[in-house]
Amino acid sequence: MSRIGKLPITLPSGVDVVVSGSYVRVEGGKGVLERSLPPSMRVQVEDRTVTVSRPSETVMHRSLHGLTRTLVANMVEGVSQGFTRQLELVGVGFRASKQGNDLVLALGYSHPIRYTPPEGVVIDVPVPTQIAVSGINKEVVGQVAAKIRSFRKPEPYKGKGVLYKGEKIRRKAGKSGKAGKGK
Repeated sequence: MSRIGKLPITLPSGVDVVVSGSYVRVEGGKGVLERSLPPSMRVQVEDRTVTVSRPSETVMHRSLHGLTRTLVANMVEGVSQGFTRQLELVGVGFRASKQGNDLVLALGYSHPIRYTPPEGVVIDVPVPTQIAVSGINKEVVGQVAAKIRSFRKPEPYKGKGVLYKGEKIRRKAGKSGKAGKGK
């Protein structure tokens, strides 16, 4: 039995789950999420708990069991609490600002980078060197944070770039020896 898949999901107050076949709709205080799940997995809602079961012990069903349970749990958590990803800008002159709904980044290029987040994602800039990406869909929040990070990935020599909060960059030693040695 899957250790993750067999865990029941307790629904917080104000969250409703509607299952019709392989389609799940979760409504909560922060919004509504809908998703189509693998058709072989069975999702049941019984007195404020959601359980996921699999029809057989085949490799495919065992692998989908934990995935399906985690997807539903993330939907429930998203509509009740939401998700946030924190980013840090490390580097001289690296800064972020908001212009309307857009994020404007100065990352050492010859031009500022303007990024418009997708619908349902809110980007906040509490300090010019910090960015907070939040929303109800965990996948979309993570994708937006990864996209912002990809504009200037952290490099291993000086550690400059866009980092996830708390991320440690493995540093490399630079060139060793003096120039012109070995003639």
